[in-house]
Amino acid sequence: MSRKLINVEDYRRQAKRTLPRIIFDYLEGGAEDEKGLNHNRAVFDQFRLNPKRLVDISQRDISCKLFSKKWDAPFAIAPTGLNSSLWPYADRILAKSAAKANIPFMLSTASNMSIEDVAQSCDGEKWFQLYVLNQELAVKMVQRALKANYTTLIITLDVGINGYRERDIRNGFAIPLKFSSSLILDAIMHPSWSLRFLSQGMPQLANFVSSEAHSLEVQNALLNRQMDTTFNLESLKKIRDIWPHTLLVKGIVRPEDAQKAVQAGADGVILSNHGGRQLDCSISPMETLSDVGKAIDQPILIDSGFRRGSDIVKALCLGASMVCLGRPTLYGLAAKGEGGVDDVIQLLKQDINRTLAQIGCPSITQLNKDYLR
Repeated sequence: MSRKLINVEDYRRQAKRTLPRIIFDYLEGGAEDEKGLNHNRAVFDQFRLNPKRLVDISQRDISCKLFSKKWDAPFAIAPTGLNSSLWPYADRILAKSAAKANIPFMLSTASNMSIEDVAQSCDGEKWFQLYVLNQELAVKMVQRALKANYTTLIITLDVGINGYRERDIRNGFAIPLKFSSSLILDAIMHPSWSLRFLSQGMPQLANFVSSEAHSLEVQNALLNRQMDTTFNLESLKKIRDIWPHTLLVKGIVRPEDAQKAVQAGADGVILSNHGGRQLDCSISPMETLSDVGKAIDQPILIDSGFRRGSDIVKALCLGASMVCLGRPTLYGLAAKGEGGVDDVIQLLKQDINRTLAQIGCPSITQLNKDYLR
């Protein structure tokens, strides 16, 4: 009898059972000693919820408004790369699940389906996350996203060089996968993953499969996070000039950097330490969220370490407009495909709703620091 999966951790464990070690380690791993991963989770225990009573909570509303649109929940699916190593056509699945749930979906530059293919796959709103490998190529990517009707552009700043991801180094993780004897044995031990993986063929970085993009050279640079290390405030302004829609800057933790981004034309920021995958000893964005809220008036999104609806509620209390989820929906994907993604989204919606009831708050729009201690 299979075990019922009732929270994100259950889906994480199921993903670990389903995936070969090299793939699970890519999904789960962080930089260096992975203290950053642990800190991202531990920081939520610094904040305890302080319930109110004698409040009518018979009707509760977890919807939120962001950039003039109403969403059914205060979280989005964050941009993540190489998702088809977990499940075939994963980017399309994630986009479809987000559309069904009426939450934003963010496509990574390092996706295994192209900007255009994902845009055609479902009717939901789609946002595009840009890694700047070089500024000429960045302009072309922005133009493609614009032509494909993406509504929001996200520029990621925290991968000037690749984090030292020791699990991936030890495992020899790379795309295309190198089929060593140990990987073949591991694949045999995970037959359902192997059959799915073989059915789709070797995943590629689909946004760079063209002669124009100098495919092999650019794909290798992206896999090794060899970004444009000259990217600065003036570079950001140039992209702002060619992107007419909402622009977010991701990878910020300092209030002054958030101010600079807004002054350069950003419509908001995403606080992030890249899920603990870049700088192992980085602070958690939760530790700086309140200070960033004092520094700018624009929307603040946040990621890194969220696993429970109560985690999301705590971020909203501190001033976040929305939370971005990376690993949680990927656990669902790896465990059960589209059904798993849908399940994780619904579990978190229910968790937020339940938390609102427990703390005596009928709507997430009423959350504030008074609910925290």
